[in-house]
Amino acid sequence: MNMEAINFSDWQKLDIRVAKILKVEEIEGADKLYKLSVDLGKELGKRTLVAGIKPYYKKEDLIDKQIIVIVNLEPRKMKGLESQGMLLAAGSKGEDICILISPEKHAKPGLKIS
Repeated sequence: MNMEAINFSDWQKLDIRVAKILKVEEIEGADKLYKLSVDLGKELGKRTLVAGIKPYYKKEDLIDKQIIVIVNLEPRKMKGLESQGMLLAAGSKGEDICILISPEKHAKPGLKIS
């Protein structure tokens, strides 16, 4: 597989943070999406993410889970909702796998990933 290399300065533009999932909601008419309310700490506050993880996670298993989020992407509309970031997950559509990336230890929401 041949991947295009990016400059280190491009990688530095990403603002990646630890977030804590506060609330998980169903989205009407969406069989793969959840609406997540996440805490990104004092500096960034609370945000809404729309994520296609419903086939892989139960709502109750996501509450209070810490995840990693790219916070400086342009907001994107999905099913009429604005997603204000993107969570990171390892996965393979071909193998039907999705594993949320989370800190090894408890981390303060908003902690910057570098």
